[in-house]
Amino acid sequence: MSNATFRKVALVGFGEVGTILAEDLAAQGVTVSAWDLKLRVDPQGAAVQRMVADARRLGVTLCDDPAAALAGVDLAICVVTASQTEAAAQECAPLLPQGAFYMDCNSASPGAKTACAGMVHAAHGRYVESAVMTSVPPYRIKTPMLLGGPWAAEILLPLSALGFDVKVASEDFGVASATKMCRSIMIKGLEAMVIESFTAARAYGVEDAVVQSLIHTFPGIDWEKQGSYFFHRVLLHGRRRAEEMREVARTVREVGLDPFSAQASADRDDWMADMAHEHGLHVKYKDVSDWRAVSDDLLAALTKK
Repeated sequence: MSNATFRKVALVGFGEVGTILAEDLAAQGVTVSAWDLKLRVDPQGAAVQRMVADARRLGVTLCDDPAAALAGVDLAICVVTASQTEAAAQECAPLLPQGAFYMDCNSASPGAKTACAGMVHAAHGRYVESAVMTSVPPYRIKTPMLLGGPWAAEILLPLSALGFDVKVASEDFGVASATKMCRSIMIKGLEAMVIESFTAARAYGVEDAVVQSLIHTFPGIDWEKQGSYFFHRVLLHGRRRAEEMREVARTVREVGLDPFSAQASADRDDWMADMAHEHGLHVKYKDVSDWRAVSDDLLAALTKK
């Protein structure tokens, strides 16, 4: 496989990331199929209608069950929510063609990734751990990824030929995911702290002073722009981030450390998701150019409780 390429790829998960990867793969002539759990649990929902439209637009075969999506594929790329990582591997592993690669791009702990590897290998598939190291939308298929496991080196060149930005982290499972999850303590933690700090500052009327102080202390960061970006991403994807941070907490627990920061970030992300859906903020803010507007709506919602 190291000198070949992938011609038939399945996406397990057809949300934001799955759709982006499917589009970039299909544009290169790769035959792409996809399956998503929502097709089973909410087949008439708005998310599924979006998937159907996207699949039609991209020329992707959207399948009603994972067996159809995985039939005859060279590579399955799993991009589900963190909480579904092990369930997806358990269901998909027996359905993989013998020798097919299963690239797990989910934000899960080293322990979870190792468990998934066991499921795939028991079914005679080839599991590759993948850690997605930054947000996908800006970089699309070129988003930096770390690969792990005994098959990582073999999959490197075929993925690179398709435009993936991949590096091998280790032949051992868990190294790539540990790198990703420990990074998330900082990145997702910073998101949660900015939302809490800026919203509280807005309530007290000291937001400009706080931002100026941060600019003085960390002059390399555009805190206005970065703050708006953080508010936007958590507003739209708070639940998904909360799931990731619970996996980060699991990662920290696996070494015997209490995950105080990770758990707090998960709680703030869940809170943001609740506020977004209860008050329609995820619909109102398809883009966030000024975080203050979101803070004002959050504060107004709190006064109504």
